Amino acid sequence: MLKIDDIHVYYGAIHAIKGVSFEVNDGEIVALIGANGAGKSTILKTISGLMHPRSGSINFCGQDISHTDAYKLLRTGLAHVPEGRRIFLQMTVQENLEMGAYINKEVSQEDLDRIFTYFPRLKERRKQIAGTLSGGEQQMLAMSRALMSHPKLMMLDEPSMGLAPILVDQIFDIIRELHKAGTTILLVEQNARKALQVADRAYVLETGVITLNGTGEELANSDDVKKAYLGG
Repeated sequence: MLKIDDIHVYYGAIHAIKGVSFEVNDGEIVALIGANGAGKSTILKTISGLMHPRSGSINFCGQDISHTDAYKLLRTGLAHVPEGRRIFLQMTVQENLEMGAYINKEVSQEDLDRIFTYFPRLKERRKQIAGTLSGGEQQMLAMSRALMSHPKLMMLDEPSMGLAPILVDQIFDIIRELHKAGTTILLVEQNARKALQVADRAYVLETGVITLNGTGEELANSDDVKKAYLGG
């Protein structure tokens, strides 16, 4: 579904991503793990058109999207849930969801019902101003807003950041449910233990370079990964 081939990405003179290649197959959860500043978020921004590679290619569903503008990519079936959630704070929960569906001719009740099945708490708060929600609820809303566009691939950037452990568990339970329902997921996550538990495959990123890859289970059992990311 997604093939990244030897991309190099720069911030001005800073070489942030150095020849990264990986792929995400239809129906997988693929995790990118690594320390803060490794370049994980930069990769997601580059895939979603917020940045562009200086060289290399990004292919999504058979189409080269390396230099496609971000606003055009949503119609291809790519959805990006950014770090920090970026919900519309002054709008209600339901208005945020409707914004997620803006590429459709109309917002269907069926879509809203589907979202509220995954996130019953949002149904209770659908008339509430989004800026008054808790951090966990805002994360649920950011994921829901992306789902309203019926994405083929959903990219999640640090969905557990800043959440209490019980909410982290809830978010990862929802990621599993979305996966079971057929959503392909590219997950960027600092909580390596949780990410590797749900991932079919994973890549370790260090200072803009992929240094390890394997199944989630293989990396969870790797001595190098345990020492660097799992506290073992």
